[in-house]
This record gives sequence, structure tokens and C-alpha cells, in this order.
Amino acid sequence: MKGVRTAIIVFAHGSSVPEANQGVARLAEEVSRRAGCPASCAFLEMTQPDLGAAIAKSVAAGAERIVVIPYFLVMGVHVRKDLPRLIERQRALFPQVEILAGASLESSPAMAEVVLDRVREALPEGSPL
Repeated sequence: MKGVRTAIIVFAHGSSVPEANQGVARLAEEVSRRAGCPASCAFLEMTQPDLGAAIAKSVAAGAERIVVIPYFLVMGVHVRKDLPRLIERQRALFPQVEILAGASLESSPAMAEVVLDRVREALPEGSPL
């Protein structure tokens, strides 16, 4: 599929704390910068845009393929049940667009290093593990 216009959506739960949602938006900006393609965020609840609005915006901007990455630590009910249902609904609305879902963060081998980074940050400077 060489030349396909891809967009990425970082899909998070959503929070009543605006700073939490802004953190997801900043992550999407960094993903966009690193990937060299558009990336945005979407939320399951509590704030906007929801997944449908984010996908519609990506399609309107010319995306032919959308990769939704669940920004969840584990394969809980939102990733196992809610996300597939939401994606199927969007596939029916946009049959001309390939809409894919990635895995939750727990399956990434990089998660152990992220946890260790946080441990090191919590320790006094120069303190060994």
C-alpha cells in the first residue's frame, strides 16, 4: 500500500482533569512529529473528541488508513469490548478507509524500561537500584 495516507489516533479513556487530557494531546503531537504523519487523540468518555469525531476529521483531511492505538495499560473491557465495537461502527461509516487497532501498552517490551525509568526518577540522585 505504498503511498497510502496514514493517520494515527491515540485513544485514551478521558478524564475530568483537563491536564490529563492535554497530556494525551501532547503525546499525539510527539507521535506525529516522530512518525511524519498526522496523529491526534480521541477519548472514550468525559471529554472530546470522541473516536468517531477524530476519525471523521482524519478522513476529511485525506486519511486512507487510520491506526488507532489504545493508550491503556492493560487489555481491559475498554480495549477488549468497547474499542472493537466503536471501530466496527466507524468502518461501516467509512468503508473506503482502512481502520486498524493496535495493542494496548501492556504488550510492549518497552514498558519494563518505562517502569524502571520511573523508579530511577523516584530515587535520590545518584542512588543505585
